[in-house]
Amino acid sequence: MSTKIALISDSHSYIDHKTLQHLEEVDEIWHAGDIGELTVMNALPDGKIIRAVYGNIDDTNTQNLYPEWMEWEVEGVRFLMTHIGGKPPRYANGVKSKIKQLRPQVFICGHSHICKVEMDKDLNCLYMNPGAIGQQGFHQMRTMLLFEINSGKIANLRVIELGRRGRLTE
Repeated sequence: MSTKIALISDSHSYIDHKTLQHLEEVDEIWHAGDIGELTVMNALPDGKIIRAVYGNIDDTNTQNLYPEWMEWEVEGVRFLMTHIGGKPPRYANGVKSKIKQLRPQVFICGHSHICKVEMDKDLNCLYMNPGAIGQQGFHQMRTMLLFEINSGKIANLRVIELGRRGRLTE
């Protein structure tokens, strides 16, 4: 039995049909912050487990619904997620110490709008940033990550390119 995951971030109030199609195929949807309008979360497919943190653009309504940090486990894999995380080896203030303290196997963040997955050998932790699904920002390509958790391991990880920023889709 494997659990299918979609990891998104930085929607900035935008979600399109192409993104939603990919979200239909998974068991869980994780949003690493900068949600924007809550209409994004309301548009997510029914029947999915949703895990999300708020980001630096999110208002108090969103902050009241979602935490700044989230820690959980799926099929024996421990996850830690926040919006502003930096990247290995230069994490944002306080992030490295939190990873050392909580010892997740996977650390997830957003904010940079740059899709990046890297094993941090010093922390023995997989770093994941899905890039941005929204239109706001400097990124060229809108991206998300799809993967599976199978027997305590990340499997079938792939980057999904959703189209160039600035090109609206139906």
